Amino acid sequence: MTITSKILDQDAIRRAVLRVAHEVLEKNKGGKDVCLVGIRTRGVVLAQRLKECIKQIEGAEIPVGILDITLYRDDLTLVDTQPVVRETSLHFDITDKKVVLVDDVLFTGRTIRAALDALIDFGRPANIQLAVLIDRGHRELPIRADYVGKNIPTSLEQNVKVVLEEVDGRGDEVIIEKR
Repeated sequence: MTITSKILDQDAIRRAVLRVAHEVLEKNKGGKDVCLVGIRTRGVVLAQRLKECIKQIEGAEIPVGILDITLYRDDLTLVDTQPVVRETSLHFDITDKKVVLVDDVLFTGRTIRAALDALIDFGRPANIQLAVLIDRGHRELPIRADYVGKNIPTSLEQNVKVVLEEVDGRGDEVIIEKR
């Protein structure tokens, strides 16, 4: 039996993304030389939403890239014998840029480690920052987010699920499932 509880609804997610956009602009003193790179799949949607918020706040057009980390995972052989590699799309130079990596949930830190490895193959940014919608704790690597929509303390028996309309075809929400 699975027990679920809703942690964030659509409005709470919208407010969290808007707050993160303000924090990105504040930390970087505006949008100059800032670019967003979403980690597939939900990180891409969140990066697009951040871009729109930044455009509304600052009027700045921030480039958004898509990063597929499949081949950089340290558990690749455990996940699947035939991994599905999707397109990475960085149609701009990240050298000397302030790159904000965007993902939905920060858990062990292994996804972010893989993303850092993948990103460095595209250039040498001035710095790399991390924005996540949810930080659920339980790090296995020394990685922390610069921008967090919501910290949610969880147990290892729980699963945090981010549902986004653009990916899942239903209203935005963040739920915790416990088996």
